[in-house]
Amino acid sequence: MTKNRKKQILRILLFVGTAISLFFVPWPILNAWIWPLPDTVQERLEEGIGHGFDGMIVYVNQGGQEPAFFAAGWKNRADKIPADPNSLFKIASIGKLYHAVAITKLVHDELLSLDKTLADFFPELVGRIEYADQITLRMMVRHRSGIPNYTDTPNYWMNPTKSKEEALNLVLKQFQ
Repeated sequence: MTKNRKKQILRILLFVGTAISLFFVPWPILNAWIWPLPDTVQERLEEGIGHGFDGMIVYVNQGGQEPAFFAAGWKNRADKIPADPNSLFKIASIGKLYHAVAITKLVHDELLSLDKTLADFFPELVGRIEYADQITLRMMVRHRSGIPNYTDTPNYWMNPTKSKEEALNLVLKQFQ
């Protein structure tokens, strides 16, 4: 094979490789880097609403300044009620982050132990939840307890629980 032929094959391979790699570029992230950020928090919220969120609230607390709230979108889209700083939204899985931080702080302050069991905290669940005496808080925080996710119950989102007791009953039903 001649030197020119090898060069031509290499160029074709590089071109094809480049073309294929464009498929794997994270375009939304690239756009975020290219386009300038909005000048205000409110503009940023409006941009977020443009990505399909129903409503958003942001709390900004900078040292030495009054805390500020910003809201955008809908508190209730169907009734056309705009979001405001007092609107309530379901936070779903993001709540796990807040739980983990709170638990970490309590463990750090030695007010809570990751090695205590479910039975230590809720003795009334012994015999109602399998292995309650072996499931530790550490396992619960890591989502390794074996306790089923009650939101996976059929039609849960059509008729969600209204209280902690109802949620616990959904879990307990899965152990029967």
